[in-house]
Amino acid sequence: MSTLDGTVAAPDTAPSPALPLASRQDGTYPRPQMLRPHWADLDGTWSFRNDGDHTGWRAGFPDARDIVVPFPPESVASGIDEPGFHPVVWYSRTITRAELDAAGLSDSAPRLVLHFGAVDHRARVWIDGQFIGEHEGGHTPFSFDVTEALASDPDAEHTLVVRAEDDPHDLTQPRGKQDWHEEPHAIWYRRTTGIWQTVWLEAVPTASIQYLRWTNTDHETLRLTVRVDGVRAGGERLRVEARWDERDEHLATIETTLGDTANEFDVLVPLARQSNGQAEDELHWTPETPRLVDATVSLLPREGSTPIDAVSSYFGVRTVGTDGGAFLLNGRSYDVRSVLNQGYWPDSHIAAPSREALRREVELIKELGFNAARNHQKIEDPRFLYWADRLGIFVWGEAPGAYAFSPRAVQRLVREWMDAVERDASHPSIVTWVPANESWGVQHIATDPAQQAYARALADVTRAIDPTRPVISNDGWEHTNSDIVTIHDYEGDGPRLAATYADETARTVLVNGIGPADRRILVGGAVDHGQPVMLTEFGGVNYQPGAQREDGWGYTSASDGDDWIARITALYDAIRASSFLAGSCYTQLTDTMQETNGLLNADRTPKVPIEQIRRAVTGR
Repeated sequence: MSTLDGTVAAPDTAPSPALPLASRQDGTYPRPQMLRPHWADLDGTWSFRNDGDHTGWRAGFPDARDIVVPFPPESVASGIDEPGFHPVVWYSRTITRAELDAAGLSDSAPRLVLHFGAVDHRARVWIDGQFIGEHEGGHTPFSFDVTEALASDPDAEHTLVVRAEDDPHDLTQPRGKQDWHEEPHAIWYRRTTGIWQTVWLEAVPTASIQYLRWTNTDHETLRLTVRVDGVRAGGERLRVEARWDERDEHLATIETTLGDTANEFDVLVPLARQSNGQAEDELHWTPETPRLVDATVSLLPREGSTPIDAVSSYFGVRTVGTDGGAFLLNGRSYDVRSVLNQGYWPDSHIAAPSREALRREVELIKELGFNAARNHQKIEDPRFLYWADRLGIFVWGEAPGAYAFSPRAVQRLVREWMDAVERDASHPSIVTWVPANESWGVQHIATDPAQQAYARALADVTRAIDPTRPVISNDGWEHTNSDIVTIHDYEGDGPRLAATYADETARTVLVNGIGPADRRILVGGAVDHGQPVMLTEFGGVNYQPGAQREDGWGYTSASDGDDWIARITALYDAIRASSFLAGSCYTQLTDTMQETNGLLNADRTPKVPIEQIRRAVTGR
């Protein structure tokens, strides 16, 4: 076994300890690409208080109620079911010795880390009255080392308290589709306050692996970025083992010595089998062949072979890009057939009603004939991305927009978006980054140089963090700096839609002129470089097969199921007839509150037999 510095590892180097295969997990682990064997799930019943009078939290409040975490208090699933405004809320629960044991607390793993998947919008945390830390950003994870607070007296019961602040009227907060009105209106939905993703506890060694990131540099080599946390002795070694479980094939074992001072390291992982170009497709990840490679990453002492820490992970071997007006997957043109996914459920809002529901969402997207999902205005639970990786769909990673343009709004969105890109950059399913949509938060981008600069900067900082994926500066129109020109067009007549997207002449007129919604497609000096063009919102045909919502709407309406399918088919026929469209995205996957333009009802049942929808979408 060769190391990266050219030396040969000792032949008696022990293998890494048995860990669960990351690519074959059951979808419950909150951080799918970095597994340890033990963790404690802190979801379930907590105490809750809506702090309208700002009196804070203490045990025994007469108005404290039970809430089911991680469901927001606005939702039925939480047990609170109060959809009004919640500027400040408090949570509390007890942490027991049994939960510390479940987290893996031991002599070899003496440090305890408390993880939050997402808390909207600003969170402050205490344990036994001791302030632990705070975090701002309602859609990204954060964690605290709570060893001093918990492990110093592991046999005691400890009180965990969380304060969440979410000003419903603050339009500088990245809020996505969450309404700032008390009642949902137009295209916006009920708000989410506080905890809406899993809270969990994990024990780690004194020196531990904190973060992993896999980057496809080409078809033969991956770059692994490893961040190490805690007290290190210096001179530790890092071992990476990769195995393709599908064929029980060992792909690589790499070992290198870490520097004494830095805490972040890059390791190149060559996959020798991929040097045979005739066979490289066997390992490639695609939506049709979502092959995943399992990896074990171990931190070892300077001397000896027993790991200090080890985690299991996975990656997909694939490249994405653009060229010649096409979207490229593994160097070849690929037709993106996407659906707009709001990620919203009737009883639990943006929190999934169960972990199984996240898998079912991906399954339904595939069953309907799509190969991609545009997760709209939401940074989705990582377990959705896991199922997208494992079952095979593309995902467009998108930032939840703010609705104001100011220095504070800029700072908030940039910070949260950078955290989201870092969190999700290893998922092979994510193929495009979308930091802005329909000029939300930059409403005067067509004429305001400052807003144009912001959109360009957002796209460029995204490329700086991740240069391996296309970036869309402003999905829908008014692009300043996009690798794909995306257009939103809710024309309901198939032949008229076909004329708009017919051929290269139509493309030139469209891209370089005024598009749908009377918006310019390119602004701020942006130039048509022959980028791929995609119709990333269209359709939205309203059809309510059962009980009618009086406020239900779509961009056009169908009279019955046959008319609905005929309209959708005509729109897709127009797209299929285009000589230049590189992809499309239908609006939308499910009915969502007052928007009754989904392919599925809000409860995820199809409005007509699913085979009919699939035939309309795919043409076969």
